[in-house]
Amino acid sequence: MSEAQLPYSGRFAGLLTTAELLGAGFTDAKIKALLKHGVLMRVCRGAYACSEQVAELKRKDERTERLLSVAAAVALAGRPAVASHEDGAIVHGLALLDRPRADIVRVIRPPAAPGSRTGRPGVRVHHGTLPPHHMTVRDQMPVTSVARTVTDLARTLPFRSGVVVADSALHGFQTGQPELVNVIKDCSRWPGVEKARQVVEFSNPLAESPFESIARVAFRDGGLPPPMLQVHITESVRVIARVDFLWDKHATVAEADGAMKYADPERARQQLRRDAELRRAGYEVVHFTWHDLMSAPEQVVQAIRVAFNRAARLRGRTS
Repeated sequence: MSEAQLPYSGRFAGLLTTAELLGAGFTDAKIKALLKHGVLMRVCRGAYACSEQVAELKRKDERTERLLSVAAAVALAGRPAVASHEDGAIVHGLALLDRPRADIVRVIRPPAAPGSRTGRPGVRVHHGTLPPHHMTVRDQMPVTSVARTVTDLARTLPFRSGVVVADSALHGFQTGQPELVNVIKDCSRWPGVEKARQVVEFSNPLAESPFESIARVAFRDGGLPPPMLQVHITESVRVIARVDFLWDKHATVAEADGAMKYADPERARQQLRRDAELRRAGYEVVHFTWHDLMSAPEQVVQAIRVAFNRAARLRGRTS
């Protein structure tokens, strides 16, 4: 038998449950034969996917293994369960600060839905209201909408982790501030909703990476004024640089440096030339790395404050 003769499920990778296969007339022996001949592959107990579809998906998307687990968890949880929380973010392709546990998949369904409240091993079932506009389908999987996914994570994760997800959703134009505000209104009596509201108010679509998102949180926590993001600095009509963070009042630029910037000698030389031009234009320049930000954020904040003071002294001498 080929995959073409399997019942159509309409799910990611053609995923089918044991109950669906048996209901379509497949015996246990036939299912075992399909596994043996590589037509089906077992995703978990009670769920199978089409092997050819899985192989094709793996060539295109590194998320495939996780998405298979999510699709199986949703299918086995029964309607109207949908992927949610971290797994909702993975389905939507949103950035996460921390890698979710490999052994736990998260789904959500209404409290009154039939079935076990605890879920199967490896599946965390959340119970909550699911208005129709809080749900969507992505990659053939029922999942919480982007705005609901962001809100749920902003309610339940630490503040900076919530900011990473919210910034990612806004930067990718997958949702907007009005949609996020509306979902928060729908969830106004839920635990953690005030934190979610603060995350949404702080989020910024100009943040281009988790690195920049957590940097903004560190600046806020350190008492710095909010910087401008992704600013083109010009001299006359020539663009000198596009900088990550700018405090124009303090004539200070901060740059979030990835490892690649220093791995390539030519890029490092370009950075030095760029910094020299910025300084000739009257700006202080502060660089920091992921390690700096994660291990000693207060030192990054202090370096920026020192730059503020140095710029003020230089301006005083030239006034």
